[in-house]
Amino acid sequence: MHTIARTPTTDMEVTSIRLERELKDKLKEIAGNQGYQALIRDILWNYVQQKSGEWKPRFSRADIRASIAATAQQEERCVLTGQLIQPQEPMLLGLTRNGDMVPLSVESLAG
Repeated sequence: MHTIARTPTTDMEVTSIRLERELKDKLKEIAGNQGYQALIRDILWNYVQQKSGEWKPRFSRADIRASIAATAQQEERCVLTGQLIQPQEPMLLGLTRNGDMVPLSVESLAG
């Protein structure tokens, strides 16, 4: 996962969030050396960017190892172009170099 530019923790607001022990443990596993709090911040920033329209591509075509045809079951956003994919529209699921499955518009890999 690509990270947002880092703000020194001394410049951050202190907040509290309650997580189930199992969720916290899973986040720690996934985060590795990055730290689970940094992972949570990255996830929240990605969510804010998606919902606010400030989307920025996180992947390039070179990051996609394989793709399979799919149908969107809910609104998705193509990770390459930012194009919205509406429910029931054809789309692709792309397998990244890191093994993540990401939404792709049909047109994003054309050409």
